Amino acid sequence: METVQSIKQRFSIIGNDTGLNRAIEKAVQVAPTDISVLVTGESGVGKESIPKIIHQLSHRKHGKYIAVNCGAIPEGTIDSELFGHEKGAFTGATQSRSGYFEVANGGTIFLDEVGELPLTTQVRLLRVLENGEFIKVGSSTVLKTDVRIVAATNVNMFEAIEKEKFREDLYYRLSTIEILLPALRERKDDIHLLFRKFASDFALKYKMPTIRLDDNAVQALINYRWSGNVRQLRNVAEQISVLESSRLIDAVTLKTYLPNMECNFPTVQEKNKSQSDFSTEREILYKVLFDMKSDLNDLKKLTMELMQNDNHSDVQKNNEGLIQKIYKKEEVLESEKEPEFLSLPAKPQNENAVEIVKDTEEKYTYIDAIEEEDEEETLSLHDKELELIKKSLERHKGKRKLAADELGISERTLYRKIKQYDL
Repeated sequence: METVQSIKQRFSIIGNDTGLNRAIEKAVQVAPTDISVLVTGESGVGKESIPKIIHQLSHRKHGKYIAVNCGAIPEGTIDSELFGHEKGAFTGATQSRSGYFEVANGGTIFLDEVGELPLTTQVRLLRVLENGEFIKVGSSTVLKTDVRIVAATNVNMFEAIEKEKFREDLYYRLSTIEILLPALRERKDDIHLLFRKFASDFALKYKMPTIRLDDNAVQALINYRWSGNVRQLRNVAEQISVLESSRLIDAVTLKTYLPNMECNFPTVQEKNKSQSDFSTEREILYKVLFDMKSDLNDLKKLTMELMQNDNHSDVQKNNEGLIQKIYKKEEVLESEKEPEFLSLPAKPQNENAVEIVKDTEEKYTYIDAIEEEDEEETLSLHDKELELIKKSLERHKGKRKLAADELGISERTLYRKIKQYDL
């Protein structure tokens, strides 16, 4: 059996991280068998290296090795790509075609981004894993294949299963052996090694001196989050190699190639931040509801005072701030219903109106009671309202804003009343 170090040299793998070494060891151990393997890890960690190791160290190494990016194939054609189709099976199928599982018979298929497979295709794949059988699209003939399946995904499979985007039985068939590749930020000691390797490769490729990092730049490189992992590190090394005239790179220059340096937080903290934002929004909503409840109680109190006080004009004057607060909310919240009348009437002649409010525990306002009791009084109130609007407009020479302020209503309400009465 080959050693981990020899495997790294053979497949150009850079790094001495224990997590990386453990992943390679598992690949070497499982290679001689035909067990299905699922390679997991974030995007850009180099998951495609593991299936190559498994294939080259297995008895299938002389057979075909086919890598399929499941996320790059449209849902409507994925079945045809994997399992083939018969002539006339669908529009454009002018001839029969063999799928990857038929072509790779006796070899290995690497299904990258397997978490992106449609559910219908997952059912077909499960049958291949269980007994090696599949059916071409548009055919009824069962075919057999002998392939080794290695899959890879950067999706959280348990979340996908919970959301019913991935079949649980297929997951357990694929992950007989699961190999996890660590993220680059978890391989601190390997980051600079990889950067130097990439810098050397690009210097050779573009025929220029190799770039080097000073001590501060090395620390900035190591402490960066690298959400794009090895792929992102390689891109940064290439950009600096091509764009920088100086071959010695300091931390300030390096940081210009590292986006969102200030966002270098662990995933758990990001999750907590999201929860904190939600909590803050909830507290604001509670405060708004409590303020609305307080305004409603103040309105009830004011209404009762007006109903029980003969000198209601004094009460209105003394509570002008409260009236403005309640009835002018329409200028801030368009959905608020506006008061039907410009001002509240004096204490009713009929004391039964007050009794109605008390008996129903303030479920009805005084105005409601008046409307139910005497429709003639309601009409006279409208006449009084019309007279007040006319006088106020005449006094302020048609200036609606000044008239609205004098009447104690919003300018929008006054405009509506003017249209209503055709003034």
